[in-house]
Amino acid sequence: MEYPPPKHHNWAIEPREYARQEERRGRRHAFERIAPARTALVVIDMVPFFLEQNGYCRGIVPNILRIADCLRAAGGVVSWIVPAPEHRHPALAEEFFGKDIAELFRASGGSGPIAERLWPALRPEAGDLLFEKNAYSAFYPGASPLPAALRDRGMENVVITGAVTNICCESSARDAFASGFRVIVVGDATAARRDQDHNAALHNIYRSFGDVRSTDDVVALIDRA
Repeated sequence: MEYPPPKHHNWAIEPREYARQEERRGRRHAFERIAPARTALVVIDMVPFFLEQNGYCRGIVPNILRIADCLRAAGGVVSWIVPAPEHRHPALAEEFFGKDIAELFRASGGSGPIAERLWPALRPEAGDLLFEKNAYSAFYPGASPLPAALRDRGMENVVITGAVTNICCESSARDAFASGFRVIVVGDATAARRDQDHNAALHNIYRSFGDVRSTDDVVALIDRA
C-alpha cells in the first residue's frame, strides 16, 4: 500500500504570545530545566489508523524516536498510549458521531498486544510503559492507568507527542496540567490534519496548560541536565 509522503507542519507560536508570557513571568518558556529521571515521554495514538492517511503523522516519527532514545539514556520513562477498543460511553458516541463513524473510531486503535498495534517504525523497548485509553485524554480520571503509573515512578514532567494535536494531545495536556504535572508539548513531534488546527492547539497549550518546545529544545533540556 502506498501512503501520502511524510510532511512537516509549519508550526509556530505567534511573537505576540511569546511577548505576553515574557511580560507575565519574565521568560519565554515556563520550564527552563527538567530532571530527566522525573520525566516521561508520552506518545499518543501513533497507530496505523492515523499514520496511513496523514503524512503529518508519519513526518513526526523520527523526532519521537529521537526524544525516546535520549530520555531512556538519561533515566526517564517512555510511555506508549493507544485507543482502547471500546467507547467509554458507547450510546453517546453513536448518537454524536453516527453508527458507522462511531464504530470506525472504536476500532481505530486495533486489537492485540499494544506494541504490535503501533506504527511499525516505532520501537517500544523493555521498561517502556504501554497502555490503552478509553477517552481522548490519557490523563482523564479513569481513562488510563498512565497517571498512576507515572506518579508511582516519581514523574513530575510529561513530554507529549503524537496524534492528533488538537484532540487527544491537547486533551491530554489539559488534564495532565490539571493533575499537577509539568507539561511540555513538542511542536514538531505532534501532528494534526492541517497547520491551522495544529497551531491553534499549540497556542492554547502554550498560553494556559504547558510549554511548547521543539525536538531540539527537548533534547537539549535532557542533555543539559
